[in-house]
Amino acid sequence: MQKNYKDFIDSLKNKTVMFCGLGKSNMPFLKILAKSGTKIIAYDGKSSDKIDSSIVKTLNSYKNIKSYIADETAWELIPDVLVRTPGMNFYSEKIKNMRAKNVTVTSEMEIFFDYCPCTIIGITGSDGKTTVTNIISEILKRDGKTVHVGGNIGKPLLPEIEKIHKNDIAVVELSSFQLMSMRSSPEYSVITNISPNHLDIHSGMDEYINSKKQIFLHQNAFSNTVLNYDNAETRKFANEVRGKITFFSLDKKLNSGVWKDYNNNIISSVNGENKIIMNADDIKIPGRHNIENYLAAIACLRDIVSKESIIKTARKFEGVQHRIEFVREVGGVKFYNDSIASTPARTISGALSVFDGNITLIAGGYDKKLTFTELANKINDRVSVLVLLGNTSEKIKNEVLSSKNYNTDNLKIFMAKNMKEAVVTAYGNSPPGSVVILSPACASFDLYKNFEERGNDFKNLVNKIN
Repeated sequence: MQKNYKDFIDSLKNKTVMFCGLGKSNMPFLKILAKSGTKIIAYDGKSSDKIDSSIVKTLNSYKNIKSYIADETAWELIPDVLVRTPGMNFYSEKIKNMRAKNVTVTSEMEIFFDYCPCTIIGITGSDGKTTVTNIISEILKRDGKTVHVGGNIGKPLLPEIEKIHKNDIAVVELSSFQLMSMRSSPEYSVITNISPNHLDIHSGMDEYINSKKQIFLHQNAFSNTVLNYDNAETRKFANEVRGKITFFSLDKKLNSGVWKDYNNNIISSVNGENKIIMNADDIKIPGRHNIENYLAAIACLRDIVSKESIIKTARKFEGVQHRIEFVREVGGVKFYNDSIASTPARTISGALSVFDGNITLIAGGYDKKLTFTELANKINDRVSVLVLLGNTSEKIKNEVLSSKNYNTDNLKIFMAKNMKEAVVTAYGNSPPGSVVILSPACASFDLYKNFEERGNDFKNLVNKIN
């Protein structure tokens, strides 16, 4: 039986709810509870000067909110419910201590899953999940469905839950941090791939992988899970899936699944019966990895939408910002923004696989404790000019220099103090016909708040080149 969201909000009126983290995930729900009269503890580890002024204004406008900004005494309190931000590890000591006090620990996404009245399609993976989320939502919209898109893509869906109807579809991007405490799974689950990521926060690959698996572990027998056959980790997940499994593959003919043949046809197979859906040449956004993204989307939607909706979307969809996004051409040099590439695997499968020759790569950033050996080999194979910045610049440089295929005549390496210097250096050392691409292979947190801010700074600087 579907639970009633209004009854849930009413049940919290006489309780104390602590919000841990005051970002875009928690604030909309905090406002809803504040208006309902619930007693609220608002905690954030950042100091007030690093919190958006509009958030501080909201906190000060309600008498039933008690704020603990950069005040660790909040963790000595015993609320009835704690709503954690995805950025706080569910297995942290602070959360463990709260649970030991019999505090109910939940999240915006967990509550949404409990009360959402419509079918949910959940997408996760180390790379490609935002693009797949957008492709799926665009195909569904073109097919006439009412679609609600959110989650890790940047929009919390819980505040809109009363506008969602039974026959709608929610398309939700899910990060490992959102998934790690989930005890329910969507009806349709898509896992694009698994590669090392966020090891600066997760205790190791096992915790990271186990977090991703929550997207299907709580499904019933009538659910659907889409897995990447070409990825060793996701292929192994099949042993634990309870419902229907649909594989997708760029490299292997599948008896049941979605795959690409040698003629670039994308084929849907069911028990050996093959149906051509479209040709990969119909896909407007470039790159082998984007063909893979469409395979994942088609594997999820092939029983839900028309073939025509898939083809029309492929021909018109221009991609998502910060994902091999063309910025401009100046002096015969083309600039692309791939700021989303926050792992070596993403840079390898994306930027370094799309372009042929004369590549100038801008890379480096925050250290997520990932290895750069494979990236270094790929750089030596494909890149002519390498510009490095951020905390990992020396680490990447050392890997490149020690790579077995390093050749000082084929690769020029430059170090930059900031993005402005990186753009100037890249342009000054790239002859006409070159491609300059920002594809950092690292997170942005050493120099920027997020990858969007990094990508926008890059684009602004490129657009100022005379």
